[in-house]
Amino acid sequence: MKDRERRADSNVSTVEEFVLLGFSDLPDIQGFLSGMFSIIYIIILTGNSLIIIITMADPTLQKPMYFFLGNFSFLEICYVSVTLPRILFSLCTRDRTMSVPACATQLCFFLILGTNESFLLGVMSYDRYVAICNPLHYPLVMNPTKCIQLSAVAWLSAMPVHIGLTCHIFSLHFCHSNQIDHFFCDIPPIIKLACGDTFLYELSVYIVAALCGVVPFWLVLASYSKIISTILRLSTAQGRGKAFSTCSSHLLVVILFYGSASITYFRPKSSHSARLDKLFSLFYTIFTPMMNPLIYSLRNKEVIIALRTLIFKS
Repeated sequence: MKDRERRADSNVSTVEEFVLLGFSDLPDIQGFLSGMFSIIYIIILTGNSLIIIITMADPTLQKPMYFFLGNFSFLEICYVSVTLPRILFSLCTRDRTMSVPACATQLCFFLILGTNESFLLGVMSYDRYVAICNPLHYPLVMNPTKCIQLSAVAWLSAMPVHIGLTCHIFSLHFCHSNQIDHFFCDIPPIIKLACGDTFLYELSVYIVAALCGVVPFWLVLASYSKIISTILRLSTAQGRGKAFSTCSSHLLVVILFYGSASITYFRPKSSHSARLDKLFSLFYTIFTPMMNPLIYSLRNKEVIIALRTLIFKS
């Protein structure tokens, strides 16, 4: 594999393309990995597409909760499509090279869509808060216009921030190597390749992560603290069970997403290892999007009924 580089005037070797090492340290199971990831991708596309179809077509699911769920499923398809097709391409062709602009583009979309997911989870928790804690005002507060506005904010607000952050990171000189020990272009392995002091770059990453990840997470925590408090005050066990069932699926998805992402990005730099980073990244980039349709369908009676109706009609 040929590593192309060009010489800058300062005798710093500036990389023109990267090599994604991915799973190259497992040469004996490349075929198995390719088949497994292909099946996972099909499951993700099928499961999330079914959620989108039933939330749009079934009259009983024309509610704010399912409007956001349809948005979330579409977001999951976009999110996983940033990384998984490239993984499959590398496994099938053994071509692991990626140009610097392509790497920057992948990173930018990955950050934007990951932040969109964080914001949308926050919006969905706010929806559950209003539904359970202020049920009489719910139709007024979560009207169609408000739902579209909240969805637009979740989708669009991260774009300028992460375009700027990506440009900031790729203004670095990469002189240590052009080999990224990961299966996609992610911030920690890219910064490892930079020469010179990267403290300010790492600080900017932590600030953006705090704004785009921690703030929505605190919104989720605040919403669910109010929700749990309200549920516990309900007089009947049946009422408590019904109220909790409407938000338990979302809470499980929140734990899976924020748990794995925070372990990946907020661990001390000294504790980072390539194998662990790949494992945690697989969890929140591939495993969680695969599990979400199952979590929402198996734990939601309305979704199960809508799926049965769709299947029997077809």
